[in-house]
Amino acid sequence: MLRNYLTIAYRNLKKSKLFSAINILGLALGIAACLLILQYVCYELSFDRFHTDASRIYRITNDRYQKGKLIQHGTITYPTIGPTLVKEYPEVEANTRLTDGGKMLIRYQDNLIAENNSLIADDKFLTFFSFPLLAGNPKTALTTTHTVVITESLATKVFGFPVKEMDKAIGKSIYLDTDKNPFQVTGIAKDVPIHSHLQFNLLISYPTIIKDWGEWTDNSWTSSDFYHYIKLKPGISKASLEAKLPEFSDRFFQGDKVSGSVEKFFLQPLVDAHLYSDYEYEIGETTNGKIVWVMLAVAIIILLIAWINYINLTTTRSLERAKEVGVRKVLGAQKNQIIRQFLAESVVLNVLGFILALTLTQFAQPLLNTFTGKKLSLSLLIYNGYSGYLTGLFILLVFCAGVILSGFYPAFSLSAFQPIAVLKGKFTSTTKGGFLRKALVVSQYAASIALIIATITIYTQIQYMRNKDLGLNIEQMLVMRGPGLTEYDSTFIDRINTFKTELKRLPAIQKSATSSNLPGDRLPRTFDFRRKNDPEQATVTMSRMNIDSDFIDTYQMNVVSGRTFLLSDHNPDFNKIRHILLNQTAVKLLGFKTDSAAVHQTITFWNRDWEVVGIVKDFHQQSLKNLVEPIVFLPTYATGATISMKVRTENLPATIDYIQDKFMTFFPGNQFEYFFMDDQFNRQYQDDQKFGKVLGLFSILTIIVSSLGLFGLSYYTTLQRTKEIGIRKVLGASVGQLLFLLSKDFVLLLLLANMIALPLAWFGIHAWLQNYAYHIDITPWLLVLPSLMVLLMALFTVSFQTLRSAKENPVKALRYE
Repeated sequence: MLRNYLTIAYRNLKKSKLFSAINILGLALGIAACLLILQYVCYELSFDRFHTDASRIYRITNDRYQKGKLIQHGTITYPTIGPTLVKEYPEVEANTRLTDGGKMLIRYQDNLIAENNSLIADDKFLTFFSFPLLAGNPKTALTTTHTVVITESLATKVFGFPVKEMDKAIGKSIYLDTDKNPFQVTGIAKDVPIHSHLQFNLLISYPTIIKDWGEWTDNSWTSSDFYHYIKLKPGISKASLEAKLPEFSDRFFQGDKVSGSVEKFFLQPLVDAHLYSDYEYEIGETTNGKIVWVMLAVAIIILLIAWINYINLTTTRSLERAKEVGVRKVLGAQKNQIIRQFLAESVVLNVLGFILALTLTQFAQPLLNTFTGKKLSLSLLIYNGYSGYLTGLFILLVFCAGVILSGFYPAFSLSAFQPIAVLKGKFTSTTKGGFLRKALVVSQYAASIALIIATITIYTQIQYMRNKDLGLNIEQMLVMRGPGLTEYDSTFIDRINTFKTELKRLPAIQKSATSSNLPGDRLPRTFDFRRKNDPEQATVTMSRMNIDSDFIDTYQMNVVSGRTFLLSDHNPDFNKIRHILLNQTAVKLLGFKTDSAAVHQTITFWNRDWEVVGIVKDFHQQSLKNLVEPIVFLPTYATGATISMKVRTENLPATIDYIQDKFMTFFPGNQFEYFFMDDQFNRQYQDDQKFGKVLGLFSILTIIVSSLGLFGLSYYTTLQRTKEIGIRKVLGASVGQLLFLLSKDFVLLLLLANMIALPLAWFGIHAWLQNYAYHIDITPWLLVLPSLMVLLMALFTVSFQTLRSAKENPVKALRYE
């Protein structure tokens, strides 16, 4: 019997080549799009789930308040927090703490390697997390000063050992930056999985910074640059411990007496750290979890549209299959046999669509990886996804359920034909079936319109952010890392300034400056600013930036009152520096009525008095997602400070060669690295750009798949009205009149789709734009233009079939049936 069903299915596919091709292509496009999106979604959802006891691991987050106002919402806090929680609360089984090591220059013999991913971690890090060692003891690798653990890929770069011989690296010594003490390699870690929010190639032992930086890194309750993770005992809930954290804060911080801020602590599940971070000073790789769920919704929508098309296109053929059903029933076929026949055809079509979808997925894979910037694949989805093999099994079950459900309605609909009525040629479609088909088309196009509106909104917002005046000029700004391996001494400032002067001898280099941070960076904060002799002694918090006397001019920032820094404001001895600049937001925060009123005033912080010598016009230090922050500028130099150069781009390779040559002459032994400031700044928008590109691509696919369904429905309608068309043509109806007659119902459906899509799209993009402190306005064209685009595309699809029927010979139409 099964063989008979498959044989009939094959014959029907062969007989109706056009419908079969459209059906299979529609299913293939929908399934392929769904598989591609699921790769991205499962990759993002899989972060940090590989750790043993991941469900019991939490990281500690910290909100700080001054005068009732939230001044910092971050993941960094004081070095004492984790160890104290373990000591004071029996619910906590273990903890580990770490801090960002930043960029490191590794020296081994003649090798000089720049490493951007380094962490400073305590001795519990390697047993707390599941980062296995290929060589070394995880319990003792980070217990003593000046010891390091490196990954296998870094070990290969430094020592040249293959993976099988990694144990030979144990005990070897390397040097980091300007530290004259050798660091002993005590462990080789397996390369960190790509779905870990903590990424590192170099781990430095925590006792090293206690020795080199001071005991405050172990016991301070006021200096915060540290990340803490804790593991709860089995059976302990997050809520039960989190409820005790206000008491913990009150006991150890006594309001704001200890740190100068009211401290509130929270627990974030480790598996949420990658997806759900609106925190400052993130140490790990993060993404917007809302985008991930939106993309999952898009995948479901596209797959549903593909199956809806299958239902529409299959029931569209009801007139052609009606006589077949009638004859089979007269010959004794039971209803359940006919249902099984149509379900068999559904399985065959869906399987063929799935096979084609796998082929399309492989072809589209490089494009998806380019858009997302990630190495995604079907194997990653099936084997290493959200739940490992369970993900692949779940996808298979969903596919099977979709095949059955999408096949049931056409099967029951077609099997319900009355054989006598059909064989007499009195078959007509039911009102209920026609209503369902129209409802499905409306839902398809409502989803398509909403997706296109979202895509255009994202693109417009990104263009707005990229083109908005930032208050500084980052165009044609080449940035290089400073001489990190050069000792800072009394001559360092003079050497840097001489180097900058030498650079400007080349006409292509117009200006240059050094700074501790760059536009786009999250600046460090200081919490104890106040006006001297302030009667309330109120302290406020500001971000800070160390710059030289050329920075303001190089970045073309505006000084609205007072002056910029002079060479005389700098001093190799930090304790002798007394002058600062403020931005306008800082002036307002300190309570000055005007910018000029702040100039020459005394500000106190770090237990010292500082004179304000100038006010800088507000500018966007970070992306337009963030409000302008209060910033204080200090006139200081540092060995690792970046050097920014305003360059002409006519002969860029020669300019870069000149810079490198001069840099190596002035600072031998250092490594030359450079990038362009606009590229660096715009990386803040890369998640939005990727989201916009991917959403745009799948919006187009949604329109294509929906148009296939609309083509089928228009074909069905004109087929139903063939004789009517012939009569109207005989009575003098023109092609235009017939086109209007046949198209008006579809136009009404599309208008209904717009009525549904526009309010939903408005609420969606309005909510999305609230993520940005500065954003575009939702104008009528933003909603109307996509609607008109979809309407024109749909009319083109409908007109293709209706024009063909309207131009048919009326005699042929009258002889129909």
